[in-house]
Amino acid sequence: MRYPFIIFLCFLFSFTSCSSRAKKNAEFVDVKSVNPSIVVEMRYASSYNFVGAVVDGYKKDKCLLTRKAAKALSKAQSELMLMGFGLKVYDCYRPQKAVQHFVRWAKDLDDTKYKSEFYPNIDKTDLFKLGYIAESSSHSRGSTVDVTLVPLKAVRTTLFPDPGKYGDCSQKFGVRFQDDSIDMGTAYDCFSEKSHTANESVGRPIQKVRQILKSVLEKKGFVNFDKEWWHFTLKDEPYPDQSFDFDVI
Repeated sequence: MRYPFIIFLCFLFSFTSCSSRAKKNAEFVDVKSVNPSIVVEMRYASSYNFVGAVVDGYKKDKCLLTRKAAKALSKAQSELMLMGFGLKVYDCYRPQKAVQHFVRWAKDLDDTKYKSEFYPNIDKTDLFKLGYIAESSSHSRGSTVDVTLVPLKAVRTTLFPDPGKYGDCSQKFGVRFQDDSIDMGTAYDCFSEKSHTANESVGRPIQKVRQILKSVLEKKGFVNFDKEWWHFTLKDEPYPDQSFDFDVI
């Protein structure tokens, strides 16, 4: 007679686990519901990225963040609008399955189809060592955002080129793909030292706009990853020790 009891325990455990996930997922919001003026252009929901395909877990072109991170980002948007800028997000919450997709891609050394655009000066065997690809990501905790500056009245880019159509992502607009963002010195997800936030080779005008983005977001509680001018994590994030894996839907 113990088997029904075991089945009951399994059911109870499953229900508790699902309830816990639902409760935590409820803390994630669509950033557009918090501030509709933020431009959303989720590159991993498209094939225009270094993988060259829609990334696992990205079912919709939607920016999900913890409520706390979304509110902080909205405050940054409000301040930047007074300066004539707006924010555009390239990535927000990232399911763990997407991180695993990146890892599989990085380990497939025969897949260098988009090297000339996204990592022209780096050997693919060095992507892990240099920190461009990792087994885990702060994005999966829900309070990290990849973001850039756009003119105040910018609208999102609707047509992407095929990956590999343009040249070196660390070069000027025209050589690299030009979207509607302010020129930040490199393209998004450019695996290059020029993407380091404080890189001086990009010139003073670029350094200035990078500093505007960094300083405003820092005032709202975000911390920049110094190797990527676009990458910011909320310092006091709600889930510092937990990764999530639900799809972006």
